[in-house]
Amino acid sequence: MQQFKFHFQIIRLAIFLLLVFNLFRIVFLLFHHSIIQAEEIPFVEIISVFPAAFWLDIATIGYILIAAIAIATLSLLKPGRFWSWIFNVYVFVIILLYSLTALGETGLYGEWKTKLSYKALVYLKNPTEVFNSVSSSTFIILILSWIALSIGLFWVYKKWFSLRFEFNKIKPVNLFWIVPVWMIVLFLAIRGGIKEIPITTSAAYYSSYNLLNLTAVNPAYNLLVSTLDAQQFNKENLFKSMPDELAEALVQELHQTDCDSTVSILGSENPNIVVLLLESWSADLIESLGGEAGITPNFRELESEGLLFTNFYASANRSQQAIGSLFAGMPGLPITTITNHPEKYGALPSMIKLLNEEGFHTSFYFGGQLIYGNILSYLIYNEFDLIVEGKDIRDDFPRGKLGVHDSFMLPWYARQLCSLPQPFFSTVFTLSSHSPYDFPMEHVIQWPKLEKDFINSAHYTDKALGAFFEVAKQQEWYQNTLFIILADHSHNTYRNHPVDSFKYRKIPLLITGPALKDSLRGKHFDLISGNNDLPATILAQLNLSHKEFFWSKNLMNKCYQPFAYFETNEGLGFKTPEGQFVWNKKLDIYYQKNFPPEKEEQIINQGKAYLQVWFEEFLGY
Repeated sequence: MQQFKFHFQIIRLAIFLLLVFNLFRIVFLLFHHSIIQAEEIPFVEIISVFPAAFWLDIATIGYILIAAIAIATLSLLKPGRFWSWIFNVYVFVIILLYSLTALGETGLYGEWKTKLSYKALVYLKNPTEVFNSVSSSTFIILILSWIALSIGLFWVYKKWFSLRFEFNKIKPVNLFWIVPVWMIVLFLAIRGGIKEIPITTSAAYYSSYNLLNLTAVNPAYNLLVSTLDAQQFNKENLFKSMPDELAEALVQELHQTDCDSTVSILGSENPNIVVLLLESWSADLIESLGGEAGITPNFRELESEGLLFTNFYASANRSQQAIGSLFAGMPGLPITTITNHPEKYGALPSMIKLLNEEGFHTSFYFGGQLIYGNILSYLIYNEFDLIVEGKDIRDDFPRGKLGVHDSFMLPWYARQLCSLPQPFFSTVFTLSSHSPYDFPMEHVIQWPKLEKDFINSAHYTDKALGAFFEVAKQQEWYQNTLFIILADHSHNTYRNHPVDSFKYRKIPLLITGPALKDSLRGKHFDLISGNNDLPATILAQLNLSHKEFFWSKNLMNKCYQPFAYFETNEGLGFKTPEGQFVWNKKLDIYYQKNFPPEKEEQIINQGKAYLQVWFEEFLGY
């Protein structure tokens, strides 16, 4: 009889875990109720998340019960209260870790619109980055919720679900059937049954609303699979989908140009170049790119004197990935980021090193901490002549959690450029349009139902951009300077585009300044392009070789083939003039397919080949 109690108690633990998983789903949905309201998601769709999540939850429970049953089985061999204590400690640790994972995902989703993955875990190497990226109130709420829910759930477990039988009353001979039965049960649970194809995260996808699909996917299961994939990617190319020879040929063809007819956009020789890298600016912030009027009026004014790129995309969705694109022409990587692999830096081309050799003084300015995403080590490798971050700025500027606010940083930076030898290539990276949005300005824009803080932060940075140019125009260096204004990546906006879509990944690029040819002022560049195309484009304008930068296209070559790519954590997006698609390799599903039927095979093969070859090259560095 005792052996049946054994089974019953293990089942009680499984039921408890199911309740825990669904409790945190409710917390997640309540925390993001504004998105639900904005998308007008029907209630029937919302409650359907619970049955949709069931089988993936069962698979997660299967993993958790492996150790639980092992502890219980060991207690049969050597009875004692010690095992009961060990079992309870194990359950408490599971509650603690799961609560941390689920609440961490809840807090991060508003910024990243993705599940918590291995890539996100890399940030935990520097916990201050996580703390500084959210408001103090949100951080405190999440920490207190974590502690309270962990303690409360363990109390519920102890009171109603804990093991209540005496292990020493079960005869050890029963192990011969208890253990095999449970091993079979757990194997089937983890595998998702006896179907030919094992369960994957796609088993929880059921809705056209991505928020609900992500809610249904168990965060612990997703994190486990993501981490296992990350451990595997150094051993094999997870994105291989065709023979290497075919993939190589397709990628070479994509980058082939039939002529070399670079059109000069410069009105002067050897100009200074200033890159204003705007944190998280989406195309939806720019009226000329389809955004609402009034968000970034200073940027709009600059457009009249500049060349605006209207079909420009970020190849990744993190700042450190943008740094690799800007200075090495590297497309974004799924699973990982190039800055987190210092052992591979030596294999990368460097625009900065080339410019140093040509007599440019190179510098990088940031009002915060460059340990974020391991950016500092990458900048040091690139051999900038000067790197300035928040701790190096002695002026008593007002600072937020991330560093010096943009309205103080940008005018100060404009004055600092006076001390640099010319010609110079200098980059300043803004920060006020990054959460926790503690910029020193009252909200001016009241209409957004979603992302009001972000929209107002961009409006604030836009004011700082205007202040920068007011100061810059008074400086001697200004008249021989080209300004490149672009975003590092995009961000969710009032339109709530899916994160894996080209509407979401579209960002602004504006080239302006006295060094720009007069004939290009107020013009638009409408061909498809991406942020990893900048190094080849800049070097070509300076009559410097860009052969090392294979993954970067010279946009001013009339013969370049227009296309854009972006990474997802598990696949890619690919866009050409004929059409576009977004593909999840792991789930083998397409979030978007939009092209003529006769072009489908060609475009899909090109995109898949691009990712396959790029990831293979990265592994070989």
